[in-house]
Amino acid sequence: MNYALITGASKGIGKSIAEELASRGCHLLLVARSEALLKEGCAALTSKYKIEARWLAMDLSKPGTAAAIFDYCKTHQLTIDILVNNAGYGLSGPFEKYSEEEHLEMMALNMNTPVALCRRFLPMLKAQPKAYILNIASTAAYQAVPGLTAYAASKAFVLSFSRGLKLELRNTTVSVSCISPGATDTNFVNHAQVGAKGRKLADKVNMTPEFVAKAAVTGMFAGKTEMIPGLINKVGMVITWLLPKTILEKGAMRIYEP
Repeated sequence: MNYALITGASKGIGKSIAEELASRGCHLLLVARSEALLKEGCAALTSKYKIEARWLAMDLSKPGTAAAIFDYCKTHQLTIDILVNNAGYGLSGPFEKYSEEEHLEMMALNMNTPVALCRRFLPMLKAQPKAYILNIASTAAYQAVPGLTAYAASKAFVLSFSRGLKLELRNTTVSVSCISPGATDTNFVNHAQVGAKGRKLADKVNMTPEFVAKAAVTGMFAGKTEMIPGLINKVGMVITWLLPKTILEKGAMRIYEP
């Protein structure tokens, strides 16, 4: 039986992607830290969509998690044909506000874990008649964002990695897609400790996780390389490509400065 493996699937965009895939008849393996939320989510999806939903509770920022997930799939004879790398978070404020360990833990989750999972599961994915990798970046991937410096850089990595891997796999059965959402109504601003100005702006342009999830899954199945959901975000990316980087970076800094 084939499964979609989704990281960070207990809430927010990951949870909405799980529901979108379940509504399309996909069986699920959901991975996140919260055992209680995963169990609750799997039970609800199984009841509503009559699919099979399994869960693994683990901290994906820790080394060895990709191997542990892969071993679980092999032990339980689960074939993964969709890999969704959604788990991630940001740290807002001056770079020096956070310790070396805090930065590295965020970067491990945002970058190392998707790379490890892609590498670990790629042979399995390539063996399927059709398979998909969906990586979640951010509109922050398109420019430096002072006040979200390491986070924006980590999402730029995800976007670049996805585009490169897409072309490497062009002659295989595996399609790679990357979606870059802007402000979304999730717990990001709380986890990232975004200040009042950033919260106020996010409230004005927030998308729903359901909207982002539908765009992500639809684009993934259509074989799109890169998606930017929402008209405001698309316009913002055009401006990003047109204006000098210094102007954009100074504008971003005013949003996230204390």
